[in-house]
Amino acid sequence: MKLYKIETVQHINATVEECWDFFSSPKNLQTITLDNMSFEIQDFDDKRMYPGQIITYTLKPLLGIKINWVTIITVSKENQYFIDEQRFGPYALWHHKHFFEPTENGTKMVDIVHYALPFGYLGRIMNKLVVESKLKNIFAYRQNKIEELFNSKI
Repeated sequence: MKLYKIETVQHINATVEECWDFFSSPKNLQTITLDNMSFEIQDFDDKRMYPGQIITYTLKPLLGIKINWVTIITVSKENQYFIDEQRFGPYALWHHKHFFEPTENGTKMVDIVHYALPFGYLGRIMNKLVVESKLKNIFAYRQNKIEELFNSKI
């Protein structure tokens, strides 16, 4: 199994507490996801993030094909970091770490995703042809949306 990694760093003009308040609510994931992915939360317990929390949703990442995705929050330390992992979905492995670090001007947010695709060599080809660029577009959109939400305030 080939493991891939995507890492993004973003500086946010908000306190760690304000960032945590936004990012620890699964409801806000829809806000920072591309509209054309038709992201929709199906079920979660409407609580702030905690270890063991399960979130189920549907989305259409490619060619308008609807898929189910089940995520579990495996680790969460308030105002510092959390990790979500796919339990069921399109990836052979999805491990997403989110870190929040206070800075003089706000918060440094770091996202690190390790992922692997199913289907061996065919999955490697799909990563090069489609998946890697799609994920980079998704994270670029998130960064732009976060800029709009937090950093465009006067």
